Amino acid sequence: MLPPPASLLSTAAVRAGLRRSLTTPVPSQRRRGVAQRIYSRRHYSSPPSPAPHLSAANVDALDRWINTEKQLAFSDTLRPEHLADLYVTLPTRDGSRHPYEYSPPREGEPLGYGHHLVFFHPRNAEKALRSDGTDADFCPPEPFTRRMWAGGRMVWKRPLCVGDRTAAVSTISAIDKKGFEPGTGMPMVFVKQKLEYRKLGGDEVCIEEERSHVYLATAGHRRGPKEVKGLPRPDFTFDYLPTPTTLFRFSALTFNGHYIHLDKEYAQKSEGYPERLVHGPLTALMLLDTTALHLPGSSFDNFEYRAINPIVVNRPVRICGAQEDKDTIRVWAEETESNVVGMTGIITLTHA
Repeated sequence: MLPPPASLLSTAAVRAGLRRSLTTPVPSQRRRGVAQRIYSRRHYSSPPSPAPHLSAANVDALDRWINTEKQLAFSDTLRPEHLADLYVTLPTRDGSRHPYEYSPPREGEPLGYGHHLVFFHPRNAEKALRSDGTDADFCPPEPFTRRMWAGGRMVWKRPLCVGDRTAAVSTISAIDKKGFEPGTGMPMVFVKQKLEYRKLGGDEVCIEEERSHVYLATAGHRRGPKEVKGLPRPDFTFDYLPTPTTLFRFSALTFNGHYIHLDKEYAQKSEGYPERLVHGPLTALMLLDTTALHLPGSSFDNFEYRAINPIVVNRPVRICGAQEDKDTIRVWAEETESNVVGMTGIITLTHA
């Protein structure tokens, strides 16, 4: 296990910024003796889209889809070559932070926390994908075509190792409809996916995971960033810049063709964002990897996280963590210039 890299800064080295809305700076102020940059609210550039009209046929098709049993099964080998590509994609492991060198994954080593995310993906022909490049598996029928990663949970029950042959089964554990009544807002479909990972041929679950996605029937609606209150002063941080190359590499690793990560024009004109968005799983991985490097030798029991605001390409990001007690680490990712929080989470440790 690596010791914490030099870029994992102590609390004293971190400027305590206000986590406010995305945006344009106004003159600095001071709070508790620390200079603060205050940001005024800015909205995404796209005009608001009207709530779509859902026909009776739309609702009937959705209800039929909800009542249809859905299950996917995958098998994969936790190949060191594929993990090596992940390592050079993650700034926590790519060897660019002095004095820590790149250390390639070796067969038999424990699989890093969250590193299973780059395996077990659908393999569908391009013609079977949706118009935005996403897989149609587990997606509700049209017009609910706009997908956002909302959060998830991981529980580590037994170890998986590099080189293991593994199997995963994915099912739908819950589907919720919101905003379907007149005057209640934008219609949304929340889909919670449950995944269980085992060694091939084994019965015991090694990793149990939940993923939550939200599907909307429209794109380009306007809203300001959500404010996150009550976050503590971080005990450690890690700064990095997610670039178009980072997004391309992670898309390739996860076989994810979603245009929102790859196509600037699509992200702006079709989805209403200022630029391409960083993958939710990539941010979750950065939260896990940064914490693992800062707390070498620690064992993680579970990780629960929630996407709050989009994280945009080419904007510096700070990964933060604060130990609340001996078993609990609060983590979050924020834009370093605006302090807009993109994702929050809780990592629970286990002790022998």
